[in-house]
Amino acid sequence: MLEPTYLSLLPSLLAISLALYSKNVILSLFSGVIVGVLFLNDFALLDSFIAIYLLFSGLMKEDWILKTLAFVILAGSIMALIERSGGVGGFVHFVLNKHSLVKSERSALMLSYILGIVIFIETSITALVSGAVGKPLCDKYKIPHEKLAFVCDSTSAPIGSLIVLNGYGALLLGLISTQISLGYIEKSATEMLISTLKYNFYAMIALVVTFLFIYFGVNIGPMKNTSHSSHTPREVNENIKSMYLMILPISLMIVLVFVFLYITGKGEILKGDGSSAIFYTMITSTLFTLVYYLSTKVMSLTIWTKTAYSGAKSFVPVAFILVFAFAMGNVTGELKTGIYLSSLASENVSVYFLAAIIFLLSSIISFSTGTSWGTFSIMVPIAVPMAVGMDASIALSIGAVISGGIFGDHCSPISDTTIISSMASDCEVIEHVKTQLPYALISGILAFIMFIVFALLR
Repeated sequence: MLEPTYLSLLPSLLAISLALYSKNVILSLFSGVIVGVLFLNDFALLDSFIAIYLLFSGLMKEDWILKTLAFVILAGSIMALIERSGGVGGFVHFVLNKHSLVKSERSALMLSYILGIVIFIETSITALVSGAVGKPLCDKYKIPHEKLAFVCDSTSAPIGSLIVLNGYGALLLGLISTQISLGYIEKSATEMLISTLKYNFYAMIALVVTFLFIYFGVNIGPMKNTSHSSHTPREVNENIKSMYLMILPISLMIVLVFVFLYITGKGEILKGDGSSAIFYTMITSTLFTLVYYLSTKVMSLTIWTKTAYSGAKSFVPVAFILVFAFAMGNVTGELKTGIYLSSLASENVSVYFLAAIIFLLSSIISFSTGTSWGTFSIMVPIAVPMAVGMDASIALSIGAVISGGIFGDHCSPISDTTIISSMASDCEVIEHVKTQLPYALISGILAFIMFIVFALLR
């Protein structure tokens, strides 16, 4: 297929439709890849089979892809090790019992908000720690648990998508690197990612809205009707040891990312190799936990090994999403899907509304599937070529994808962060969704307007 036609849309439409229907991102992306390869090979089955093999084997030979996958697996190991060490439980015990940091409803929720901002490495850990700390305080000050769930949910994914020293960063670096290899982006992946963060309007606005909700006690919609109810006391984490078992590994990860970006960039952080920096960071941090936990006798070598393996295994599905996302990016690039869409959009859509439309589409996909990861995987390979074809801002378009993915994920009742935030706060999922939605919609509407405004100012 030399020239892009409407057929180039079918693999992406199939992936999006299946994602909406089945909520299975891996199946959706893989199906889109297969259909795309069939189109590229004129439905010759043997040629298509060989092409699929060459596609995935080629991906597995790419150094940056292997490092990105290794990072994801190692992240699972480190999160499991930190939890098993008792460091999370120790931190919760410290802030609850060692210092009188909370004296009112505002300070109780503000503490959870601050924790959500500070602990940005992994969204699940962010929500769990914020909920674990906030729940006893909510019971003490008669605060509805729906408010705590809102605070936990509104800091986990938004802050994780702004300070991308985590899985979000790995995925986005990989997706951007694919677009660089296709010739759509001239900057380095790290530099391009950093330039998009200032356009992650939804995440920034959501954090501000949540702060105002806490500070001024602004209750709107269903949140007005919430009330504190008695909850069965439940120990969130009985494994309580030194909080430094959590703080030191996380602090080390934060510092090492910048150190390795500086080293791989030969003195210039923005020119550093993002995939290599994160990969080296996770290897070093994993080895640090081995030495630290064994030397302090927190774990035996056997327990450390089993925990690391269990954590890595739990992140294997994320690694699969990455592989299929990279493959989908290559296929849509060869099909010139973005070029075809941009040609249609240039005739029917003003460039000033492109980012806003990308934001809306990403929001719908993320809400329906409950995953921002899958949304990024589907939308980045489409948004970047469209921006190039219409001479629009690539950074603004990627920012719209990120914002839309976080917005939809924030509102979705099947999102993992929504469910975890509800569980950590001892709140019903549907009640959490109902009470949180008005605040999320306010942030979403403001973000939509911001994308139009910044497109006009470009």
